Amino acid sequence: MAAALQMLARRPHGERSHTMNKKLTLLFGGIVVGTFDICYAITFWSIRAGVKPIRIFQSVAAGLLGRQAALAGGVKTAILGGFLHYFIACVVVLVYFLASRWIPLLVRQPIIFGLLYGVGVWVVMNYVVIPLSRTSRGANIPVWIICSIIVHALLIGLPAALFSARIPPVESRPRMSSQPTPAADAARTSS
Repeated sequence: MAAALQMLARRPHGERSHTMNKKLTLLFGGIVVGTFDICYAITFWSIRAGVKPIRIFQSVAAGLLGRQAALAGGVKTAILGGFLHYFIACVVVLVYFLASRWIPLLVRQPIIFGLLYGVGVWVVMNYVVIPLSRTSRGANIPVWIICSIIVHALLIGLPAALFSARIPPVESRPRMSSQPTPAADAARTSS
């Protein structure tokens, strides 16, 4: 973990390292967002109904397989659910990052827009993604809904915005010098 944080803190020294740092930052952001989200779901449902963590991951896989198949699949569907969960978390971070390249205000004001983005993610997941999946939206338990909106704002949208803000816009990337090298000058004058 410490090594990953050190890599994120380093400044890129060229185009290749900038691209690698950008990819690592977005990946790490997805892992952080996914971990916050799954820890919240596991904690909430464990306290509320004694649900085991494997069941939380299977509920994610249910979106692809359906509830019956996900529950019947045991550890395999839990692993699939974990993969799908972290994939979605990475997409959430990537979408904010890409939007911030079109709307720079998103990274100039990451706290405000990150919180709003988190609420937007909750709305899209609950009213677009889940209805289009092979599962159904869970019970309308007010405390779950309220806590989920708060968690999406603080622990999903905000980190997505903060990780996106760590990546400099294209204009501020280190560029190759436009100054001709002495060898280029010599070649030009000798022609």
